[in-house]
Amino acid sequence: MAGKLSVVATPIGNMGDLTFRALWNLKECDAVYAEDTREILKLLNHYGLRKSVFRLDAATEAKKASEVIERLERGEHVAYVTDAGTPGISDPGSRLVAIVRKALPEATIDAIPGASALTAALSIAGIDATAFTFLGFLPHKKGRQTALKKVVKSDVPVVLYESPHRILKLLKEIDAVAPHVQITIARELTKLHEEVLVGSPEELAESLERGRKVRGEFVVIVVPR
Repeated sequence: MAGKLSVVATPIGNMGDLTFRALWNLKECDAVYAEDTREILKLLNHYGLRKSVFRLDAATEAKKASEVIERLERGEHVAYVTDAGTPGISDPGSRLVAIVRKALPEATIDAIPGASALTAALSIAGIDATAFTFLGFLPHKKGRQTALKKVVKSDVPVVLYESPHRILKLLKEIDAVAPHVQITIARELTKLHEEVLVGSPEELAESLERGRKVRGEFVVIVVPR
C-alpha cells in the first residue's frame, strides 16, 4: 500500500498554535520534510519529539519530491511543514502535492489544518471579508507596479504579506497612487506583542517609523473606501 503525505500547519508565532492533530502527525510520521530544518527542529524539541528531518524548500521542491515519492512507495508516512503557518499559502508545498498526486495517485494526501496568518489577520481586522483577494507577497521588481494598480483598484479588500524590510516602501508606494485607501496592518500575530494598526498609508508609515515597529512579519489589508 502507498503511504501518506500529511501537509501540516505549524505555529505562526505562539507555540500553542499547534493543534493536537498536527502534534500527533508529527509524532507518528516516519520523516519530516521542512522548508527550514532549523525552524522545525525548534518546534520538535519544544514538544520533545525526535524525528528525521530533511530540507525541502522552494528551490528544491521539485527535486526532493522524487525522494518523498520513494518513501510513499515504501508505505511511509511523511509530514511536510514550512517555517510557519499553512504550507502552500505563499509558501512551498503546492508543487510537492501536485507532483505526488500525478506520480502516485494511490497515495493518501491529507491536510492537517491550523494556523494561517491570512485568516488570523482577517478575523481581527473588523472588516467585511465576505469576499477578498489574496495576493501574498508582491513582486519585488518586475510586475510590481502592475500589481499595485490591481491592489488599489480592487472593489474588495486585498490581503498582502510583507517583510519588515519592505513594509515602509509598500506603504509609501500605495500612498503615491491611492492615498485615500484604508489599510489595516496586523503584525507579530499570536505573539506577545501582537498588534493591529488602522489608517491611511501615510499615517501608518509615520506610526511605524515613529514607534520603531518595523519588526516581525506583516499582513497588510487594503480596504477600498
